[in-house]
Amino acid sequence: MNLITPETRAFKAKIPVMSGPLSKAPVIIVYSDDASVRASILSSLGRRAASDLPEHKILEFATGPALWLYLDQKNSADLFILDGESAPLGGLGVARQLKDEIFDCPPVLVITARVQDGWLAAWSRAEETVMHPIDPFTITHKVADLLRTRTPVSG
Repeated sequence: MNLITPETRAFKAKIPVMSGPLSKAPVIIVYSDDASVRASILSSLGRRAASDLPEHKILEFATGPALWLYLDQKNSADLFILDGESAPLGGLGVARQLKDEIFDCPPVLVITARVQDGWLAAWSRAEETVMHPIDPFTITHKVADLLRTRTPVSG
């Protein structure tokens, strides 16, 4: 399935990228069509992923088009957390598209349902993977590590 639509084709335009130490609240994008998954991620991460990081801002998206609209408007993101079980646009396909279309894409963490989905996570080019059910300690630790090494995209 081709994930590039006329609406996202414009997204291939150059997007300014900022890098450097985290001095402002990092923006974490959470994409899942399941409200309970989004709630689990939010409760796991709390207000900050680690004591050495600033408080983060989490933006939730339940649909792929809403996520792409946000990005098309050149809004910022420091980390993407994508649910591989989302439908109709799965988080693994969205991760691959982000990596293909965003120059210096911020880190991506994908959530998979099975250990056997590891090859799909590798195909998606995600930097990290966690499995359902979400373990709060594991996701928080991985998010903190990714935020420390992030390259944000911003408008």
